[in-house]
Amino acid sequence: MPQVEDIVNVGFSLHQEGKLEEAENAYHEALRLDNKNAEVYNLIGVLKLQQGEVDEAVEYVERAVEISAQSYFYETLFQAYIRQQSYEKIIKNSSFVLELFKDNFTLLFNVALAYKNLHQNKEAIKFYEKALNVNPTSYQAWFNLANVYSIEAETENALSAMQVCKKLRPKDGETRYFLSLALMRVKNYDKGLKYFENRVSKEVASAVLKKTYPNKFREDNEWKGENIKNKTILVYYEAGFGDVIMFSRYLPIVKDRCKKLILMVQKPLSPLIMENLHLGVDEIIDTFIPESNIDFDCHCALLSLPYVLKLKNDEVFAYANGYLKADDKKTEEYRKKYFDNDKIKVGIKWQGNTYFDKDRVIPAEMFKPLMSIKNTQYYSFQTFEGSENITTLDGIIDIGKDLIDFSQTAAALKNLDLVICNDTSLAHLAGAMRIPCWILLPYDVNWRWHTDLSVCDWYESVRLFRQKSIGDWQSVFDEVLNEMKP
Repeated sequence: MPQVEDIVNVGFSLHQEGKLEEAENAYHEALRLDNKNAEVYNLIGVLKLQQGEVDEAVEYVERAVEISAQSYFYETLFQAYIRQQSYEKIIKNSSFVLELFKDNFTLLFNVALAYKNLHQNKEAIKFYEKALNVNPTSYQAWFNLANVYSIEAETENALSAMQVCKKLRPKDGETRYFLSLALMRVKNYDKGLKYFENRVSKEVASAVLKKTYPNKFREDNEWKGENIKNKTILVYYEAGFGDVIMFSRYLPIVKDRCKKLILMVQKPLSPLIMENLHLGVDEIIDTFIPESNIDFDCHCALLSLPYVLKLKNDEVFAYANGYLKADDKKTEEYRKKYFDNDKIKVGIKWQGNTYFDKDRVIPAEMFKPLMSIKNTQYYSFQTFEGSENITTLDGIIDIGKDLIDFSQTAAALKNLDLVICNDTSLAHLAGAMRIPCWILLPYDVNWRWHTDLSVCDWYESVRLFRQKSIGDWQSVFDEVLNEMKP
């Protein structure tokens, strides 16, 4: 009669060969003979994880640790809890486990990860640091630690952690990109802009243009800052509307260095750019044009301009006092239609593109208390996704439904006394037009707003308000309401 150990060995061999069903049968046969075999319960748990049956995996491995508290059983259990998103269960087990296995890197790392996913960042930092004391060369631990430091606005610590990541993976493009964000967050643009060239958005946009214009868009004619006085340059967009508005401040500087400036931009932005002749754009491309109909000598991504132009220190914040204007005729048309009153006119927006970042979305109803302030009229600039939430606000005028492009948006904005909105393209447009704007930021602040939130380096007319804790919009609106009261 075969012994339990022999059956387990057969099952393990089948498991290694990828014959999971046969391996599971062998394991269960072993349990029939010995129903307190912790090793087998753990092996079935591992097998169930491989099959994607996470809940069953948890049941088997929990049985294993009940029988025998082995470190590698807990490693499997924590992995299963992570797959199950049961982070609280990891925290619940952490004290007992860490008493027994305080030098186990995997367990320490997973406890840190659980705290991170529960947004308990202070505890996450503590356990990432414990894990790194055990294994100081773990890239993943340093990378996660840098992220948590950044969320907690411990920017120098975040930068130091990302610098370690770069030492561990010196040629990794993703590492260089995230290092650039850490550097720019502390306003070290001299180094940050160099590593910012590793961003994925540039790579994607470049790949598309290489296929669209294979004979003219080449690596050997990418502008690196050389003399282009007698040449035509194509500057192309690569990111969202807000980024394009923010970085369009550099177009006049480029125009001073070239013969002709062609800008490839999203269609909703092209009317606004065309109206702002001082930007120096000679030709706009906002739709497909065959290669035979386009002519340029060199090209550059819009977000690469401050790096290619070799801007230093505060030069990066060029034209912070405003660089975009609204069309006067359109502005007057909007004044007559919407703004012909003597109230304080406040434009609001609560949501941008949720595909990229849901943390910046503000529940529309949070604006209700602001609307109780006497002699104020509120205008919704919310368009598309999120505009359905306007029904939660009484007495607001919906301009967003009429806005097709940014030229119209700029004309409407020009009639306002104040803009209050989330971190979105409307904020960049208001700042670029030098319209007073209060940007309401989540707890995890984007790199461009830096460390000192009492000022906005990019736009002189902008004020920044940040959540006191993750998801806490109430504290933000309490502060805003206090500022608005007479």
